[in-house]
Amino acid sequence: MFRKMHMTKFFTVLLSLTGALWIPLSFADDSAFKAMMGSSFQPIGIATLERLVQDENQLACSNVKKDQLQLSDALKSRIEKNNLQAVVLPADQQYFGNWKEGEKIAQSGKGSTWSDKSDDVNGGSCYNCHQLDKKEISYGNIGPSLYNYGKLRGSSPAVIQYTWSKLYNAKAYNACSNMPRFGTFHLLTENQLRDLMSLLFDPLSPVNQ
Repeated sequence: MFRKMHMTKFFTVLLSLTGALWIPLSFADDSAFKAMMGSSFQPIGIATLERLVQDENQLACSNVKKDQLQLSDALKSRIEKNNLQAVVLPADQQYFGNWKEGEKIAQSGKGSTWSDKSDDVNGGSCYNCHQLDKKEISYGNIGPSLYNYGKLRGSSPAVIQYTWSKLYNAKAYNACSNMPRFGTFHLLTENQLRDLMSLLFDPLSPVNQ
C-alpha cells in the first residue's frame, strides 16, 4: 500500500512547460504532500522554489478533472482577461526580426534550468509541440501544425497582434493552454519574439514554403 501510494504521487506530479508543477486535486491540499515537495527541491541558481507555487491560472486548471478540463465560464473569462492584460506589445510597433534566428529559437530547448545564468538566451522548444516545416520527420503534436502559418492567415494587423499576444501569453486565449507564457515569464526576450514572428510570417521562412 505504501509503495502504491507513493508511486501514484510520483507519476501524477507532472512538470508543466510553464515552469510550475501540475498537482492533481487529490494532493493540492495535502499538507504532507506539500511538505514532501518542499523537502525534495532546493533553490539553485535561477531555479528557485517559486516554481513550486501555482498562480491562480495553474491552480484552477489543476483542480479540474484530468483530461476533462471544464472551468466555469466566469473563471475562464477572468483568467483569460488577466493574462491578456499581461501582454506587452512592442512599443515601437516592430513585430518582426530575422526568421533564420527564429528557426534556431524554435528548434532549441535550452534554458531556464539551474545551470543557466539569468541573462542567458533561452530556446522556445516549439518543435516539441508543433510541426513547423514540411521537411521535418519528427515533431510534437500537442499543438496544431504551424506549417504555412503566415500563408494561410495573411498578415493583417489583427492577425499579427493576435500571434504576438499568443506567443507572449497563450493563456490570454485559452485559460488552460499547455503553451508556455514566453513573454510574461521572461522565457524569451522581445527580440526573440520578433524572430519567431518572422519565422511564422516571412514568405521565405521554411514555415511558409
